Amino acid sequence: MRIFEGFSVGVSAIRSNKMRSLLTMLGIIIGVASVLAMIAIGDGAKMIVLQDAQKLGGVNQFTMYRSSHKRVNNRWVPNRSNEYFEYEDVLAIEAACPSVKLVVPRIPEWRGVLVQAAGGAEHRTGYNGVNSSFAEAMDWKIQQGRFISDEDIDNEAKVCVIGSDVVTALFGNASPVGKEIKIGKGAGGRFDRYGRKDQKRITERFVVVGTMETRGRSLRFGWNLDDMIFMPLTTTQERFTGNDRIVMLSVHAHTVEEVPQAIEEVKTVLRKTHNGQDDFFSIWDMREGMAQLDKISKVIKIALGSIAGFSLLVGGIGIMNMMLVAVTERTREIGLRKAVGAKRRDILLQFLIEAIAMCSVGGVIGVLVGMFAGEGMAMLAVNIVKIVPEWPSVISTEWILISVSFSAIIGVSFGLYPAIKASALTPIEALRID
Repeated sequence: MRIFEGFSVGVSAIRSNKMRSLLTMLGIIIGVASVLAMIAIGDGAKMIVLQDAQKLGGVNQFTMYRSSHKRVNNRWVPNRSNEYFEYEDVLAIEAACPSVKLVVPRIPEWRGVLVQAAGGAEHRTGYNGVNSSFAEAMDWKIQQGRFISDEDIDNEAKVCVIGSDVVTALFGNASPVGKEIKIGKGAGGRFDRYGRKDQKRITERFVVVGTMETRGRSLRFGWNLDDMIFMPLTTTQERFTGNDRIVMLSVHAHTVEEVPQAIEEVKTVLRKTHNGQDDFFSIWDMREGMAQLDKISKVIKIALGSIAGFSLLVGGIGIMNMMLVAVTERTREIGLRKAVGAKRRDILLQFLIEAIAMCSVGGVIGVLVGMFAGEGMAMLAVNIVKIVPEWPSVISTEWILISVSFSAIIGVSFGLYPAIKASALTPIEALRID
């Protein structure tokens, strides 16, 4: 019997017993649909985390930061080192570390900064003192004007680039490029990020030279990246901090695979420039969060696969039961086929292909149901988890092929016994049955 003819007979058998066939395939449909729907939601969550990592500069980076406390043996202890990052460290790392693509020094002040426009509009936000590599490292486009240049760094220029939320708060729909704003830090009773009380208020005038494209909020840290001002690192040191210290260094490797090598290279350089010390700072590796995400994703997939496996097992038992009933109902048909020359393998192949056809049809229906269910669950997830405006439903071709193939395997496994039983009937025995 030809394969195409066998599938044709199998589909005809399904159509002749529509309700029974649908109920029989229900286990297969539910199993495949549930796997695809949950995988779609899980991969969608992974995509959200990857997009969030891209907002912060990508997975091929690690951040070194100097804070008042550091983690030693799983507990926080005071950082008593007198060493701090300096701009010479940036130049030394870029010159001596072949695995490093860019180094971005940062002096962050996340809140408590009062910004005023010429028309009297005020807005409280934060700032980052950065160098000219920041926009390239973050892969962040300019909306209007330009970003900070090397010349601005060298001249300690009083210029700034502002995020889209700051633009809206201070200037509405008007272009802010070329306009002047006042940036004030310190409020006399406030405390800075190190717990020290601000004793004076510093206010400086800056010219806006550019605006950034909308970036959104970081899910991991909660920062609104659009509500931020960027100014030259040297200007920040001269006008606000009063020293040449740098709080953070964001180091970007050429590739994700080169990050561990880049970390070791950077540590070697810093030991040379800081009297052999490499423990005055902490390191946050973006890959660690992604590795945890991969572990969670694998556990979820294993759990879902196990649950779906039971559903498919029940569906397979249903397929076997229906095929056994079909063998009983079609005993005379089997006898007639053998009487006119059908061989045992033809009967075996006929019933086996019918089982495979039923499971394959169930698998295809399950895929379609799973796609719709995934979209519906994604919409539900957005309403429940309101931290993201959109939750993607990611249906991969790989999982579709796996689902349909596994359905066919179920058909082979549970259709084999009924097929063997049908092929074992002799023509005389089969034709005797009324």
